[in-house]
Amino acid sequence: QVQLVESGGGLVQDGGSLRLSCAASGRTVSNYAMGWFRQAPGKEREFVAGMSRSGRTTYSDSVKGRFTISRDNAKNTVYLQMNSLKLEDTAVYYCAADQPSTNNYFTANSRPYEYDYWGQGTQVTVSS
Repeated sequence: QVQLVESGGGLVQDGGSLRLSCAASGRTVSNYAMGWFRQAPGKEREFVAGMSRSGRTTYSDSVKGRFTISRDNAKNTVYLQMNSLKLEDTAVYYCAADQPSTNNYFTANSRPYEYDYWGQGTQVTVSS
């Protein structure tokens, strides 16, 4: 079992940047496919970015070119660098881990129910 703790959220102006961190404990994060999701009030949780077990990254169309997911194996931590933030990026951001399987080695899954472990979330608020 892996425990995930997000940090780095906060209030930022439109066009600004934030870096979210997801610190893992209990298991080595490189053994898992990892994902970042977000949920705005009144909306469903949506996929933002993922990293497969092989290290391949994928992004939702809404964040492609602005957000970057990365992993530091030495620190057992996954990051989400968010640049050029927009008002519509405001949400609670969650880190999630997907147990090793044949379908997440090359490409991370993008549906929340496919992930096994979740952090508590961190609030990101973008203001004008």
